[in-house]
Amino acid sequence: MKSLFILSAFFLIFVQCSNKIQVTSNSKPIKHEIWDGLLKKHVSDKGNVNYKGFIEDKETFNQYLDLLSDHHPNDKNWSEEEKLAYWINAYNAFTVKIVADNYPIESIKEIGGRIPFVNSTWDKKFIKIEGQSYDLNNLEHGILRVDFNEPRIHFAVNCASVSCPILRNEAYVAEKINDQLDNAAFLFINDPSKNKISPDNVKISKIFSWFQGDFTKSLGKGGVLEFISKYSETKINPTATVLHMDYDWGLNE
Repeated sequence: MKSLFILSAFFLIFVQCSNKIQVTSNSKPIKHEIWDGLLKKHVSDKGNVNYKGFIEDKETFNQYLDLLSDHHPNDKNWSEEEKLAYWINAYNAFTVKIVADNYPIESIKEIGGRIPFVNSTWDKKFIKIEGQSYDLNNLEHGILRVDFNEPRIHFAVNCASVSCPILRNEAYVAEKINDQLDNAAFLFINDPSKNKISPDNVKISKIFSWFQGDFTKSLGKGGVLEFISKYSETKINPTATVLHMDYDWGLNE
């Protein structure tokens, strides 16, 4: 088991490096008003997504996707908050697109093959941004997890599945992104369908296992529980038993 964990960690590091794409861009920051309007219209407060609605609003949706495709963030003109908001919104918008393009389906995993980082749904190069081709893994593992020291992204990006953090029904924007990320973390951690927390027994999402290093690299010996405790409404004892919940990949509609 220990060897498997080490191999998995090494593979994730390799994936992060191999998913990095170098782009030269002079674009200016964009507004996310179109995406915000679509989210308010087609996503419930609980995160249920009306994919048929996105399909019906295809023309407006494509306007936003084109806006993303024409503007690649850069260090010259974009603040860190603007870049972070862009990449979170881009990940979520292109996830909705790949589901809508293949709808109806029961799970996003049906779209691709069975081998992670090789031919899965998240390895399909369907995203075009300023002449470069991306897949969803590029956006998450090559950009968001590499360029930003921000574990809360794992509560902001949505994988179109029941066990994922909900798709927020508003766009992420630079002006309030820190508050939005804090709220996303709070909602996810205190959602009993995602995490079951009591003082001495904690059953948490597999997200905290898959990305354990992201949550603990800036913390002390408390590990993942230390991170979770910052947002949990229930006080957790440091010696609490920790298990992980099964992950439901059913479509979040």
